[in-house]
Amino acid sequence: MASERASQQAFFGVSALLFAATATLTTVWCASMSVMGEMRMPGDWTMSMAWMRMPGQTWPGAAASFLGMWVVMMVAMMLPSLVPMLWRYRQAVGRTGETRLGRLTALVGAGYFVVWTVFGMAVFLLGVALAAVEMQQPALARAVLIAIGVVVLIAGALQFTAWKAHHLACCREAPGRGRTLPGDAGTAWQHGLRLGLHCIHCCFGLMAILLVIGVMDLRAMAVVTAAITVERLAPAGERVARAIGAVVVGGGLFLIARAAGLG
Repeated sequence: MASERASQQAFFGVSALLFAATATLTTVWCASMSVMGEMRMPGDWTMSMAWMRMPGQTWPGAAASFLGMWVVMMVAMMLPSLVPMLWRYRQAVGRTGETRLGRLTALVGAGYFVVWTVFGMAVFLLGVALAAVEMQQPALARAVLIAIGVVVLIAGALQFTAWKAHHLACCREAPGRGRTLPGDAGTAWQHGLRLGLHCIHCCFGLMAILLVIGVMDLRAMAVVTAAITVERLAPAGERVARAIGAVVVGGGLFLIARAAGLG
């Protein structure tokens, strides 16, 4: 009993330290990027420097820099909702050596964030491509504010779908109450990959909001993190997700109206 309590304290202690470290690094990164300023675009909006190369920087270097900070940011944002999933995994594995259990848990986390890393690379490539088009096409740049409202509106609507409910349930319940898992590295890695895939599907709409509003906006980051965490951990998660969706739909309609000059 005492050893189980010590194991639990160590697990949550390490998780808290990791969250604090990555949240601090994310804050520093966002502050350093904001000092560089943003590019004013036609339509009275600003483009984030995240989609541009710094002076003297190559595109592979820019991609590596973005990806490194993306992973740190994802750890800070997803860890509050990931920790319960990792704890359920530890319980499903059952009795094994504490050192081995720690390694298996780390492997689950690594698989989970590998999925988010791949997603981050896709985000970077898409962001760079869209930024290039917007800088070359002023007419398209002027429509960006309406496009942002449309993305937010669609993200809110996704919160009401069966697709969202399915992946949310997988995130909230995996690996399933009463289920046992083998304590081997292959199973741990595959479990982490599955969690990552379910998580990306579940968070897709909310993450899209962050990306279009501002990937370096700490306030948006905090709100999205809170929304993801609450819908994962609250007793009535699906109901919470729909409530969040209603708020987001309202926000999307407001942004569209304001961009169209109606607000």
